Amino acid sequence: MNRKSTLSKIKDSRVVRVIFARKSVVFCLCVLAVLILASIAAPLVAPYDPYKQDLKGMLQGMSTQHIFGTDAMGRDVLSRIIYGGRVSFTVGLVSVLIAGTAGMILGLIAGMAGGLVDAVIMRVMDAMMSVPMIIMALFLGSIFGKGLGNICLAIGISMIPSYARVTRGQVLTVREMDYVTAGTLCGASKMKNAVSHIFPNCVSSNIVLMTMNLGSAILNEAALSFLGMGINPPTASWGGMVNDSYKYMGTNAVIAIAPGLFIMIVVLCFNMVGDALRDAMDPKLRGTLGKKVKRSKGKKG
Repeated sequence: MNRKSTLSKIKDSRVVRVIFARKSVVFCLCVLAVLILASIAAPLVAPYDPYKQDLKGMLQGMSTQHIFGTDAMGRDVLSRIIYGGRVSFTVGLVSVLIAGTAGMILGLIAGMAGGLVDAVIMRVMDAMMSVPMIIMALFLGSIFGKGLGNICLAIGISMIPSYARVTRGQVLTVREMDYVTAGTLCGASKMKNAVSHIFPNCVSSNIVLMTMNLGSAILNEAALSFLGMGINPPTASWGGMVNDSYKYMGTNAVIAIAPGLFIMIVVLCFNMVGDALRDAMDPKLRGTLGKKVKRSKGKKG
């Protein structure tokens, strides 16, 4: 009984209803699932070794043997795209976790402490936000150096201000709620109120922001790799592949277009899913979205 009730709650939850009411979002989720699974199982899925060079077969066009051709080193482009997905998804996930964790902690401290602490934290965040994210990531990347871990750290730090500001705004609203005041009157400390009552109400908006920033992080990693500040070669990354192949656009454009197309697809899919999550979790949109979902179900019936 407990299992059935839990499954029914998940099935009837608002987030699931809103997401599955949009065919475009379901399609994006399927695309992301296929790409992520292919990246995880890259040794089994990739038709060739992505690092094996064949100078006799370099810069080949599209064929049945090499679907996206070969690069200037004779390496199979499709295999390198599949392996490059590992780098892109890892950078996206790790950098967003770094930014979300640090940003929510700073926002919670700023909102709860107030006064000088709040002013100092938020002025630092404002100063960071005044610099474009890619410029900040480029600056931090030049300090930390190349490599997967350093790139994740650079992109993660550059995205912290957005989480801090969102969390602080939520904290300032939630801490004035009646149940928080009741907890204080019952003897709950400020720390207990922050952890038990205020912070959980700040998570949903940050989850939406994380979903959208996954695409931004992948795009920033591709930009850094394209500028030569990203992943160390010969490790396959989509931005690095574009950087290596754009000079052959006149003779063999597909080897540069293919990784760029995958970047565009992944970023678009994450943005679509994040937009659907925002609509599902935003209380202001609940009435209108509920009517749309019921209308769609009525038309099907």
